Amino acid sequence: MTLAEAPSTRRVHEIDAVRGFALAGILVANIGFFADPGYAVGTGTMPITEGPVAYLVSTLVLTKFYILFSFLFGYSFTLQTRDGVNVKARMLRRCLGLFVIGVLHGFLLWIGDILTLYATLGLILLAMRNISPRKAVITGCAIIGVMSVIWLLLAGLTLLGPAGGAAAATDPAAAAQAEALVTGGPLDFLTFQARTYPAIAGMVWIGQGPMALALFLFGLAAGKSRLFEEPERWARFVPRVQWVGFGVGLPAAAFFTWATTSGEDALELAALALNNVTSVLLTAAYLVTLLQVIKRFPAAGRALAPAGRMAASNYLGQSALCCLVFTGYGLALAGELSPLAVMGVAAVIYAILLGLSRWWLRGHRYGPIEYGLRRLTVGRG
Repeated sequence: MTLAEAPSTRRVHEIDAVRGFALAGILVANIGFFADPGYAVGTGTMPITEGPVAYLVSTLVLTKFYILFSFLFGYSFTLQTRDGVNVKARMLRRCLGLFVIGVLHGFLLWIGDILTLYATLGLILLAMRNISPRKAVITGCAIIGVMSVIWLLLAGLTLLGPAGGAAAATDPAAAAQAEALVTGGPLDFLTFQARTYPAIAGMVWIGQGPMALALFLFGLAAGKSRLFEEPERWARFVPRVQWVGFGVGLPAAAFFTWATTSGEDALELAALALNNVTSVLLTAAYLVTLLQVIKRFPAAGRALAPAGRMAASNYLGQSALCCLVFTGYGLALAGELSPLAVMGVAAVIYAILLGLSRWWLRGHRYGPIEYGLRRLTVGRG
């Protein structure tokens, strides 16, 4: 999540709009796990694996939008540190607040919480805050390259195993038990969370941590180069980013989706190595295209910005509303809806939160979670 703000610099409204857009992708990526909790205890990596809706979500959304949020976190970090006043103390308090919120979020609402990871990586970013943009980009690329090599090595080792690279069979009994706990009632759902969250948190840290750090560094470099504030300096690169991002990123994303449903662990790991690189290219194409749309149609940016200004509140709000729809906290519809219906629920949830954000900001400068973090960070609202 992108939660840093600039206490003494002008607000960059383009960042708010991009955050608002990214929130939609995060919701679409996460809601499948609420709708079918069996994937949290199975061997599948995708929350929806059958049908055209599933293929589109897996290709266009999954692994793309946490990358965008990570980039924005790094960018917004530079905004917060530009005044140079008590940067270290402020960020330490902020990261502590994020970590506590993340633990509560993980145990009470969403086992795939990312805030604890971001809080921890934020400390690394704080230690590297004086790095030059060039070195930040080089370091980020090196992290992505090393991770891709590791996935390729694991793919090779998998082929040497007795199963010859074939994926392990999913345990239907475990999936059924997970669904029963999630839909059984509040205490049953909390039991599921307590059993599942620690292991899933470890997977998130290992699977997403290095990529998130790399994108933190890319965001740091972009912030120091004032990418959003001085877009005219970079306008000539937009067509190139779009051609490479969509031309290479989309076919690679389609291949990744196919590989993850192939039943071959070695092929999935090899596709993951490729996806580490190409997902960044596709996400960059998303970003520059959105900025072009906002430039041509400012109303689109104004429509998205309220959610982006309250990113943390919206992130937690998404989890709360998903729980009310799919778990024993509310309607307990997990396992009952088709993929298309699940996407419809996502659209309704996003629209509700966007409307609530616009309404809240008419009378407040910050969202409720943002206000609490700001009090902790700088000691005032």
